[in-house]
Amino acid sequence: MPNNSTILSRRELLKSAGLGALALSGIFGASHRAYAKNAQHVVVIGGGIGGATFAKYMRFADADVKITVIEPNKEYITCLRTNDVMVDLHTLDELTFSYDTLRNNYGIQFLFDSVSDVDFDKKQVRTKQGEKLSYDKLVVSPGIDFRFEDYEGLSAEIANTQLPHAYKAGPQTLLLRDQVQSMPQGGVFVMSPPAGEFRCPPGPYERASMFAEWMQRHNPTGKILILDPKNTHSKYGPFRKGWERLYGFGTDNSMIDWLALDEGGKVTQVDPKRKLVKTENGTEIKYDACNVIPNQRAGKIAQHLGLTDASEWCPVNRNTFESEIHQHVYVLGDSTIADAMPKSGNAANTQAKVAAKAIAAELKGETPGNAIFSNVCFSLVGSRYGISISAIYEVRDGLIKPKGQSAGVSPIVDSPAQAALEAVYQKNWHRTFVKDVFG
Repeated sequence: MPNNSTILSRRELLKSAGLGALALSGIFGASHRAYAKNAQHVVVIGGGIGGATFAKYMRFADADVKITVIEPNKEYITCLRTNDVMVDLHTLDELTFSYDTLRNNYGIQFLFDSVSDVDFDKKQVRTKQGEKLSYDKLVVSPGIDFRFEDYEGLSAEIANTQLPHAYKAGPQTLLLRDQVQSMPQGGVFVMSPPAGEFRCPPGPYERASMFAEWMQRHNPTGKILILDPKNTHSKYGPFRKGWERLYGFGTDNSMIDWLALDEGGKVTQVDPKRKLVKTENGTEIKYDACNVIPNQRAGKIAQHLGLTDASEWCPVNRNTFESEIHQHVYVLGDSTIADAMPKSGNAANTQAKVAAKAIAAELKGETPGNAIFSNVCFSLVGSRYGISISAIYEVRDGLIKPKGQSAGVSPIVDSPAQAALEAVYQKNWHRTFVKDVFG
């Protein structure tokens, strides 16, 4: 548990996480000038949290550079708060954002297309529709890809139609919602979180929590079984305390059961026809609804472009996020090897800002400074019960590590006001965060 000084610093970080960025937006939002024909060109592949944030903050850092974002979709659905969608607290429309403000207010060009290849020697990007774009700097924000092959019986097609992972916002979000909400009374919802590194480490446990709250009202005899390939998980202590308070965790009447790796929790096989999963020790478990979130790796475009190493993630210079494999190419977000930093939207956002500042310096012939990052990650254990984890990071000994005593999770206290306040923080943080990225 963090000491009082750590708690104080975390509170200040939680309150200010989105506000400083919004202040910058107000100062610089309309300050750019039209670029010249011979302007240096920064091309961005991917318009998600990392790519969109980078484009906007690149404009803040350099009013004259030409910026083009290549993105196949004209709107972006954030993964943030999709667990709320599954229990009818939000709709996908409320989590869908256009690029109009970035294009109209910041002079960022958008090409709605997919990338087919990059010639790193000629510094040229080719798209599937035949466009060719030359770049001075290339930024790739690839997202994640799934290791379906780690589970016998699972594939992308089955995930799209029968066993949704719902770890990318869109149709699978609604499919999983409908499957859980249509379970029979007393039905069993089985969840299998990923092993290793993966996007939003607390996400599976928040999802189980929100479904538990929904089931208390609509299916009170239902059960949630988390089959985990790990022996611990993000925010382990605060989640367990919340489950105890809200869902009877640890009692005979608990709505949530959690089976760790050492207790046989690793799922290795799925059988959607028979509605069962099989664990590493051979146990077969029947379900009424199931959410297998596969193990993960860097997004497909990162793999295709050769930006990954043997770990299947992208090695980068920690101070600039330039690829260690290709010069003048920068990789942001979940696909990167970022050491102590989690794979989260907030992490991608702060990495994008660091990369924008570093690229602006390099285009001017200057040396980038030392990077400082931050991350705040909120989770709901119930709609009015929030917990969080946060830290400030620095590059030390060549790795990204927490700075001083800045890292910490929500303190476990007896007062219900603490959890209620963190739930309010989560809602306010989300509003300011998406404004920072897309507004």
